[in-house]
Amino acid sequence: MYFLRRIAFTLPLLLIISALAFAMVHAAPGGPFDRERVPASPEIERNLKAKYHLDEPLWRQYLRYLGDLAHGDFGPSLKYRNHTVNDVIAQALPVSLLLGSLALGFALGIGLPAGYLGAARQGQWQDFTSGFFSLLAVCVPGFVIAPLLVTLFALKWRLLPVALWESPFHAILPTVALGLFYAGKVARLLREGMLNTMQSEFITAARAKGLGENAILLKHAFRLAILPVVSYSGPMLADLLTGSFVIENFFQIPGLGVYFINSSINLDYPMTVGLALLYAGLLIALNLAVDFAYQLLDPRVKYE
Repeated sequence: MYFLRRIAFTLPLLLIISALAFAMVHAAPGGPFDRERVPASPEIERNLKAKYHLDEPLWRQYLRYLGDLAHGDFGPSLKYRNHTVNDVIAQALPVSLLLGSLALGFALGIGLPAGYLGAARQGQWQDFTSGFFSLLAVCVPGFVIAPLLVTLFALKWRLLPVALWESPFHAILPTVALGLFYAGKVARLLREGMLNTMQSEFITAARAKGLGENAILLKHAFRLAILPVVSYSGPMLADLLTGSFVIENFFQIPGLGVYFINSSINLDYPMTVGLALLYAGLLIALNLAVDFAYQLLDPRVKYE
């Protein structure tokens, strides 16, 4: 029943988000045709506004937008006039999802072993080393890491390409720049979870039965210690998608981030609202999936 209620609340929540996004983007000063290279004459501007129904009251524009949205149409782009918002999403969403998935894999692949090693070797040099690099990764944001990686690996050593999205080598620097921060967060969460779990009574009982330390850590402590990481995975996935805006712009990757920023600057109303709704839907779906996975990993968790 809990998950059914969550799914039932999704549609009203998305309606509220769409109304807020629609009102906020229309409240911004200026209009979508103000940044044209050649200013349009008043007559041409009136014709453009009539074509896209921008001369109607805001409430009527929103109802018209909801009618199109009910048929799966996010509307035309006012900036990329040969494309609809659906075309842009179909073209750019796979790129953003691939970059986010690669960054997630990088974050888990680096963060989980670092956190596990720090907890298993508590107080030793492995713990201090992993803790130092985890803290460093958390403190340095991606927009600082990205130019450093480009300067070293692309410009100075010429090992990797600088920008675009044409081969697997083009994905290495953006993946590291985007995922390094979250690798540090995952490492710190797992280490803390492992240390707390290792103080539990069932761990003491397992040691008293003569189980090896590796078996205790892997079979007993790790399964519970990873739960905070699972809880963080939903917001982390959403952060990876939205955080990729800066990285995509920096590396000129043709993902949704470039379109979202350009549409916000150029007041491309349908594009901005459509992408905001898309990210809101992804966030809701990811958090629901995390709640479901949490219950599978820990049967003691019951949602009411």
